[in-house]
Amino acid sequence: MAVARDTFNRRSLGPSLNASIKESCVLMVGAGGIGCELLKNLASTGFGEIHIVDLDTIDLSNLNRQFLFRHEHIGKSKALVAKEAAQKFNPNVQIVAHHANIKDTQFNVEWFRRFKVVFNALDNLDARRHVNRMCLAADVPLIESGTTGFNGQVQVIKKGVTACYDCTTKETPKTFPVCTIRSTPSQPIHCIVWAKSYLLNEIFGTSEDQAALDSTENDDNASEIAELKKESEALRQIRESVGTEQFSQMLFNKVFHKDIIRLRSMQDMWKSREAPTPLEYKTLIDQASEALSRKGEILKDGQRVWTLEENLVVFNDSLDRLSKRMLKLLAARGADLPKPTINFDKDDEDTLDFVAAAANLRSHIFGIDSKSRFDIKQMAGNIIPAIATTNAIVAGLSVLQSFKVLKGEYDRTREIFLTPFAPQRLLGTDRPRPPNLDCPVCGAYNTSVYVDLSRATLSDLVEDFVRLELGYGEKEFAVNSDAGLLYDPDETDNLEKTLSELGIKQNGFVTIVDEADEDTFINVVLNVQEAKLANKPIKGHEVDRAPEIPRKPKKVAPAENNGVGQANGKRAADGEPIANDHRRRKADGLELPSIKKIKTSAAAGKDDVVIIDDDAGTGAIEILDD
Repeated sequence: MAVARDTFNRRSLGPSLNASIKESCVLMVGAGGIGCELLKNLASTGFGEIHIVDLDTIDLSNLNRQFLFRHEHIGKSKALVAKEAAQKFNPNVQIVAHHANIKDTQFNVEWFRRFKVVFNALDNLDARRHVNRMCLAADVPLIESGTTGFNGQVQVIKKGVTACYDCTTKETPKTFPVCTIRSTPSQPIHCIVWAKSYLLNEIFGTSEDQAALDSTENDDNASEIAELKKESEALRQIRESVGTEQFSQMLFNKVFHKDIIRLRSMQDMWKSREAPTPLEYKTLIDQASEALSRKGEILKDGQRVWTLEENLVVFNDSLDRLSKRMLKLLAARGADLPKPTINFDKDDEDTLDFVAAAANLRSHIFGIDSKSRFDIKQMAGNIIPAIATTNAIVAGLSVLQSFKVLKGEYDRTREIFLTPFAPQRLLGTDRPRPPNLDCPVCGAYNTSVYVDLSRATLSDLVEDFVRLELGYGEKEFAVNSDAGLLYDPDETDNLEKTLSELGIKQNGFVTIVDEADEDTFINVVLNVQEAKLANKPIKGHEVDRAPEIPRKPKKVAPAENNGVGQANGKRAADGEPIANDHRRRKADGLELPSIKKIKTSAAAGKDDVVIIDDDAGTGAIEILDD
């Protein structure tokens, strides 16, 4: 008699949980390092329907850790190939792949509500924050995971029960003083930031995107800021020549010759450091004839550090590719649409080649060591190399936590931290943190609102919806969007503008902030869903029931310390223990707590068995130390 495919799952998980898994529809966002391992686990476990969303395509560098992909898959969609590969693990599972951006309007709150659990397997903060916000709005549990080298983390997020992804502040990318980036670079990262955040943006992006440059004016860099603005204007003029035969040489002469001569003229700047050496385009292009004949070979070899001539060949070729893309975007642009832009993406070969070549040319000018394209991809993308084993462990832990979520046992879920170089234990666990009442994301009341964007005005939102339907009445309040302040009692200029004119789009978010001193509502976050409405241009998600918006708790002044309470685990005067404040180490969005103490089992002998002190009361973990 044939054994059913899920026989052993049923025995190990129990009939009830196994049935729940088979009936569950889950979403996995990201099909990279963690995603490949996670999808394999989800399919093998037997989740009934699995949706995958990923915009990326497969790159050669992915193959050392993303084991669902093979060499013949390079250039293909990660989501689509992952679906085909994972389907072989379990043909009974329905896998639906979406080669798309999770921030696309098709993935709205209603779409998120169809899932029992959402798994995040992403590698950037912006997308993680978006999925966190959507899951809170849809009231769907989210299992967040991430890795940083050998370290990893898994966190269960449930609206109103646990802290969300934004309850704690995440590290922001490091900034560099503009005078260092523009005038006196001394490290490869300075040249990479210049190429990525300055030069690429000035030519193909928006000149205002200076996030990686500290443009604060002071006595030391005020003149350099002024010079930066002049150069931006000159670069904008060069931008007009995109697509012409002279474009590449014009840009090269500007940034690698004229600007360097200007810097050399500032003699005081070079008293204690070596002055930069400008490059001559005609001289260098004459020397690059041999490299030009090997262009295809050079472009394929991203592991080797390119020569000066090879960098010029890649610089010219990437500019040609980017120019053609820009001309296509301009041709397809509607008359009322803003000018298109091309922004850096570590998985976009055109922008990566441009940044790598431009950074290396600048490094040569300033006597700085050049880097391979592979190294520059890691540095420009703020990437710490991923470890396949870390991905596998974190993916397995995510599925284990999902079992508790499906059973509704949120009190038994754990934040898990993988810290292999900690002196005491591999996996550290902590009880889920409660929601942060001051969190701007989960500390708010979330609801959806249907809006006819073709005719709804800000006045319709303020007067008809917020005051009447939400019950704000005569309260004073402010209305904010991602673009900034839209309305408050002193800012009423936008009331007659349509919401679309104010940048409100399908799937966008609007925040209502109650400014009353008494009986104050917590912030209300409205998720905008576009709809064609016959009567009023705005209506709530639940039209038959007024929302019950919680009030902000009154802040109680902290009690004075009478000196009786003590730290270090000792008890306070009332007999209650003082909670330990776990110190968390942060790295690229991961929070790693200090490791709990361990106790050596006396009965086990010298160092044979280590018993982990588990404060959750769920049993000790034994680690055999051979």
